[in-house]
Amino acid sequence: VLPTEPHRTPTSSNVKSMECELHCPVCKEIVKQPVVLPCQHSVCLMCASEVLVQNGYPPPELPPEPNSPASTPNTRSPRQARRPMPSKADHRPIDRVLRSGFGTYPSPGRRRKEPPPALLFPCPPCGREVELGEKGLTDCLRNLTLERIVERYRHTVSLGSVAVMCQFCKPPQSLEATKGCADCQASFCNECFKLYHPWGTPRAQHEHVQPTLNFRPKVLSCPEHDQERLHFYCRTCQRLLCPLCKLRRVHAGHKVAPVAQAYQTLKDKITKEMNYILSNQETVLGQISQLESATTQTEANSVAAREQLSQSVRDLTALLAERHASLSQALEGARQRRGEALAGQVAERRSLLEHAGLMAFSQELLKETDPPCFVQAALSTSIEGLQCFSLAADPSFRHFQLDVSKELKLLTNLQFIQAPLAPVIDTQKTLAYDQLFLCWRLPQESAPAWHFSVEFRRRGVVPGGGARGGIQGRLAAARWGWQRLEEVGGTSAVIDRLEMDSVYVLRVRGCNKAGFGEYSEEVYLHTPPAPVLNFYLDSRWGLHADRLVVSKEQRCARSVPGLSLMQAADRALTSCHLTADLLVGDVAITQGRHYWACSVEPGSYLVKVGVGLEAKLQEWFHLPQDMASPRYDPDSGHDSGAEDSLESPPPFSFLTMGMGKIFLPASSPTGLTYPLPPRLGVCLDFEKGRVTFYDAHSLRPLWEGPVDCSGPVCPAFFFIGGGALQLQELVAYRMADQTPVRRVTIQSRVTNLNN
Repeated sequence: VLPTEPHRTPTSSNVKSMECELHCPVCKEIVKQPVVLPCQHSVCLMCASEVLVQNGYPPPELPPEPNSPASTPNTRSPRQARRPMPSKADHRPIDRVLRSGFGTYPSPGRRRKEPPPALLFPCPPCGREVELGEKGLTDCLRNLTLERIVERYRHTVSLGSVAVMCQFCKPPQSLEATKGCADCQASFCNECFKLYHPWGTPRAQHEHVQPTLNFRPKVLSCPEHDQERLHFYCRTCQRLLCPLCKLRRVHAGHKVAPVAQAYQTLKDKITKEMNYILSNQETVLGQISQLESATTQTEANSVAAREQLSQSVRDLTALLAERHASLSQALEGARQRRGEALAGQVAERRSLLEHAGLMAFSQELLKETDPPCFVQAALSTSIEGLQCFSLAADPSFRHFQLDVSKELKLLTNLQFIQAPLAPVIDTQKTLAYDQLFLCWRLPQESAPAWHFSVEFRRRGVVPGGGARGGIQGRLAAARWGWQRLEEVGGTSAVIDRLEMDSVYVLRVRGCNKAGFGEYSEEVYLHTPPAPVLNFYLDSRWGLHADRLVVSKEQRCARSVPGLSLMQAADRALTSCHLTADLLVGDVAITQGRHYWACSVEPGSYLVKVGVGLEAKLQEWFHLPQDMASPRYDPDSGHDSGAEDSLESPPPFSFLTMGMGKIFLPASSPTGLTYPLPPRLGVCLDFEKGRVTFYDAHSLRPLWEGPVDCSGPVCPAFFFIGGGALQLQELVAYRMADQTPVRRVTIQSRVTNLNN
């Protein structure tokens, strides 16, 4: 509940409109004696007690309500006015009531040494159980601010159905109370107030309030330490503390501030958010209009969807009826053809029975002894039909049975079209280099997507200001929105023309006939701190070409130790350094800031990545054994060369990697070793003469050092033992190898979500 500023008096209409904010979430009525739960929601004390009783906790012994007709006498002295209850137990304030109700409850059969169970309160607004602690409602403070607001609200809307009577008038002439005394905790009429608060006495200095039936303490006191004021606020626990509670070990290391400071901070924050809302009324009204339009569209679209569903069912019914007629016609045609065939066969058999002379003729024919004459006569006589008999048509209809198991399964699983599920972003392939490359996939159980929508924004920055939070940030986000790539086909996209050294937030969602699906989880990509430098490896600089192999594309190099290196191992035992393989880029930097990245194989022995002065690199290339200074020895452990001169910058600056680690200088803030990242980034500032090494995956700086930039500077690499190195390929080159369709879909138009 927002406290009202002293200089701003709320109008009657404003007070009446906030009635919904004053309702108890349990009884749905205006709160009475509210207490603050650990979740910062306020409920009535009696409602909280009833809820705990309903959940199986023993009921507390609560006193009757103060100033009730059964317990309020008609006449009292000022001393008695401070105790409006007739008994000692009845006049306790609510803080004492909280201490008497729902403390620790021993369960039957439990040992005393066991810690008592914590009370769980099902908070309706949160929808979850809130732990009250061992002491239950004892730790819950009264919400005095909410009580004052409710009191002002009652007087404004005249909800006081029962008039507050003066507690000191003699019956039957009791008058209605007009004032209340916070110190005496009693209500007075005008005459009685003057009588018991005469001028010139200490009682005249008492604080007078509106007459009420429920007097509150003037200040909040600690529920655990009597008479201790709450002077501190723990931001970590979000609890008010007294000086004794502040000394407890449970608050060690927490952010504890004076309550006055917390009061001013929260008041300024709420005032700022309220002013921001008031100054953005048009935005809020536009959002309300948008919501109302969405509600109207929801009703209209539901009617259209219902009609479409009915039409789809009618189409299925019509198609089934049409198919039923076609199959029935085919079945009837087969029945007629088979019936006609069988009827013809029956007629033929009956005709054989009617020609009985054929049998007598056949018997006389058998008496013929002349073979030629017998053959001539037998050819004209046929009785084979009497010996060989078969049905002319199959009476069964086995071939006319329908198998509808698949169709029934399809009809059983008949559902509305489902939108695609939230895509899963492939963090291994997604990266930010010269351009931002995003790759994703749909879950296996997801419905197919026609196309995707890729949305991105710069993290923590809105046009016209810095990072914003709270209500102001949400309204600003709603105003400025996200940018997106529309109708992206495939499962990857490229975003270019982004700002350097910035963090971008990206998310993806799919779309089909059912509409857009859920968003994927947001991923954060950090763009390089400088323009990306593209170069290739210059194999002409390589030493021991029999061991150093450069790929055809000149972006990958591999060093394989052979027999010559094994023979050189004997010299290593006599303190002679091994000759390293030098490899440089085919570009020389003479100005500006540049960034590039590479990856080193985890199984490599030692690989040094960095920059060097071109003249010194050539000198080391031609006469490597004449360099006596340890800074020229790539394996000396002094890559910066700072030990030779404290004034002039070193000509080389390298970072050593190998055996799954990065070996950092002693001045590095991350320590002496760092796990080998998937990619290592290098940023050279030629004008400042500084080189910075990054974990290219997260853009975390690993180490920064000086380098001599008095002449052209080249990217350089040293291989000591076996190892492999791969330069990071530009995203633009990678996408050039994709199909033309993919390139067209990637070059989608960038728009704003609010358009």
